[in-house]
Amino acid sequence: MKSLKRYQYERYAVLCRLAYPRIFKQTRYGFDPNGQRVIKNSRGKVLMRVLWSQDKEEVIVVIKGSHSLFDWLLNFAMWKRSCFSSLGLHYPIHAGFYYLIHQESVPNHRDDRLGEPVYLRLETILAPLIKSGKRISITGHSSGGAIGLVLADYLESKYPNVIKRVVTFGQPAIGGWRFKQRYRLAKRTFRICCDIDIVTFLPPIPFMYWHVGKVLWLYNEKIYENTPTLIRLGRSIISWLIRPFSYHLMSKYIRDKDFFDER
Repeated sequence: MKSLKRYQYERYAVLCRLAYPRIFKQTRYGFDPNGQRVIKNSRGKVLMRVLWSQDKEEVIVVIKGSHSLFDWLLNFAMWKRSCFSSLGLHYPIHAGFYYLIHQESVPNHRDDRLGEPVYLRLETILAPLIKSGKRISITGHSSGGAIGLVLADYLESKYPNVIKRVVTFGQPAIGGWRFKQRYRLAKRTFRICCDIDIVTFLPPIPFMYWHVGKVLWLYNEKIYENTPTLIRLGRSIISWLIRPFSYHLMSKYIRDKDFFDER
């Protein structure tokens, strides 16, 4: 399985965070002046940014997560709907995240067509870039990471070997056992979990939803690879219980020495 280098992690993390502001100047981060296309959701809010440079092979798709009350309510639609059956992707996914992918995207560019769902708008933007020889990396936070998995699998099914990697942050699960078995990109997918982030354990229905890819757990200032969910959950619960006492440890006082000015 391929590794995720530190500079790659930092770049994806920064770009993921920058998916949220309404305005993003892509040239500050090495992309071309015309190397950005924005994909909006059905309410006219930014959902994704597609970023590229002519002199680089990699195109990066950044997807933001839940950012409104409506977005958060979609997380509770935990029944499943079949996804992309016409393309042979015969697996059901979380109904709320299904909506995020299939909702109509409000046009934002002169080339955007009315009535296009989000996944087709993304493909329309990426198709000429793929034709020019570029490969795609997808990164997303929270629900954005979840739908990024399905979008990556969809693109890989139509354009074999086009996906370079998928990196998600604080991502809930999106599919069941069938999705886990049929997902094509497990060896190119990195799921970043931070400390005791409860969202990474959602939806809270045992054996109904399964994660995919390589998990990198950032915990107690270390990185743990592929820690089983039950072990990670157990350690997180213990951390919640003992956290008040951890502030009594001398090591905590030593770490906080920088709060004081030198005298």
